[in-house]
Amino acid sequence: MYETNLQVIAEIAAGKEEENDHFMRSLRKYDGAELDARAQRLNTEVSAAVSCTDCGNCCTHLIVNITQPEIESLAVFLEMPEAELREKYIEESMAGNCFINSVPCHFLSGSICSIYSERFTECRDFPHLHKPGFRERFLGTLLHYSSCPIIYNVVEEMKQELDFFQ
Repeated sequence: MYETNLQVIAEIAAGKEEENDHFMRSLRKYDGAELDARAQRLNTEVSAAVSCTDCGNCCTHLIVNITQPEIESLAVFLEMPEAELREKYIEESMAGNCFINSVPCHFLSGSICSIYSERFTECRDFPHLHKPGFRERFLGTLLHYSSCPIIYNVVEEMKQELDFFQ
């Protein structure tokens, strides 16, 4: 029912850039709460049929921000001193923000996260379709349209439901 082949999604997405730009502009005419509810419902439906752990593509190109409590928790989980964990896996910006220092992620094994039970909040929340502000975040969502089967299918289903025809 849903497209999950990453190569097919990337090819289709390349031909839909202008359409998606028009769709983004068309979202202005809809109530934000209505769009949020629709996106959240579609996300639930698509996510039930499309397994992130069968894909793992987001882990091959996202830079993941992490918090100090997440670093501490991961150090315990990996049974590694925090200093060693930071040296091996974490980069810190001059502003003090921390993120994984490798793309693809160090913890990706095949298409599976090797620290799945301890994965970071940004990983748990991706693709962020369950959050409010769908319309305001849509440009960011489109950045992953060609590489995330869940985003691709939610956007395409929403176009159908809103009778958006380019």
